Amino acid sequence: MLTNKVITIGGSILVVSVIVEVSYYLYKWYSDFRKKQTQERDKTFNKILFFPDKKIACKLHLNEPLGCNRQDCRFSHKETSLSQLLVLLRGARKSLDLCIFVVTCHQLTDEVIKAHSERDVRVRVITDGQQHDLTGTQIGKLRKAGIALRNNQSSYLMHHKFVVIDGSLLINGSFNWTRQAVTGNNENLLITNSADIVTPYKEEFDKLWNQFNRQNLD
Repeated sequence: MLTNKVITIGGSILVVSVIVEVSYYLYKWYSDFRKKQTQERDKTFNKILFFPDKKIACKLHLNEPLGCNRQDCRFSHKETSLSQLLVLLRGARKSLDLCIFVVTCHQLTDEVIKAHSERDVRVRVITDGQQHDLTGTQIGKLRKAGIALRNNQSSYLMHHKFVVIDGSLLINGSFNWTRQAVTGNNENLLITNSADIVTPYKEEFDKLWNQFNRQNLD
């Protein structure tokens, strides 16, 4: 009887020890998981820009080290939605994928060309084919700068308006790259580095880039 009791007690102690050890590892795993989630959340960047701007951002103020010192400057020296968008584009280091319905804003176009020519950023641009003859279009300027461009060859519109920077930052919204969108229309842009959102846009861009390759057109 004594032997059986000893075995029973020993077995119970062993079971309790196993339960405690398993519980510890489960707790440690959950703590590490929560910590990783918190770290990922803290690294997430989300921002929203609204248009129209009351004034166009001053080019000198944005580009020159000492800013603009013109007393009669009629452009904005304050932060605007356009200036914030230009800063985001300026931050591109590896790649810049633009999928924009129409491009007529020369300030945005110049920033893209700088990324291509001065920082050796890989730039790819997708636009709507019907917009290439639009008054003020910047497509010819981009092409002349040696930037790769593709467009749809369809009666339907390529109506996207998004940008992917370095494969990790998305700019997406109603905003077309036009002066009217900057200072006239009610427009919006959502900026995020959330991988769950950025990845589908990267895939959509690559899909359209391949689809609009002239060699693949029927």
